[in-house]
Amino acid sequence: MPRTLNPVANTLRRDAFVDVAQRLIQVKGYEEMSIQDVLDELDASKGAFYHYFDSKQALLQAVVDRMVDVVAAGLTKAATDPGLTAPEKLAVFFSGITQWKNDQREFILELIKVWVSDENAIVREKLRRGVTTRLTPLMAEIVRQGTEEGIFAAGSPDHAATVLVSLILGLNEVATQLFLARQANTVTTAEVVGTIGVYLGAFERILGAPAGSLGPVDEATIHLWFD
Repeated sequence: MPRTLNPVANTLRRDAFVDVAQRLIQVKGYEEMSIQDVLDELDASKGAFYHYFDSKQALLQAVVDRMVDVVAAGLTKAATDPGLTAPEKLAVFFSGITQWKNDQREFILELIKVWVSDENAIVREKLRRGVTTRLTPLMAEIVRQGTEEGIFAAGSPDHAATVLVSLILGLNEVATQLFLARQANTVTTAEVVGTIGVYLGAFERILGAPAGSLGPVDEATIHLWFD
């Protein structure tokens, strides 16, 4: 008889590979981490690894997918909170993502080192698609609520959400490039603050929200990452 897999155990085992990979990326770096390192940490066989992942890059994709899960969970929690106005929901979402990145700072710093490489272009594109698919409907609900509250003046909540999510992804890419440029000392922290401020202004215009309603640039976080 064929062996029956326990779905819960199967998921937990796969998650264990992702847990170890994320930790090893942080302490060793992605390039230095090998599949054998992961196997040694889990006392697992190559067969077990290849049951879940077909390559080291596929394991990286799983780590990135987990990041998407965190982002989507944050927006879902904010979007479904009945006690918050639309601007408050956006503020909770953005502050939650910022706090998560701050808490995972060492891991994010190691990930940045390999994130922009041509080898990982497919991973980046999958991240973009995953975030777009999962965040756009949630963002549309927030925009729709803000329009009904008379705070936003977006003509079409669905279209506004599509553009807003695209801008958020664009800001993430720009922030990565600015971080690398700051490390090379080719931009100043003031320039970083100015660029992010432009994106916040663009968010407000897409939403039809009053200028400054999304708050000022969080300069404390900028200094934490860029100084």
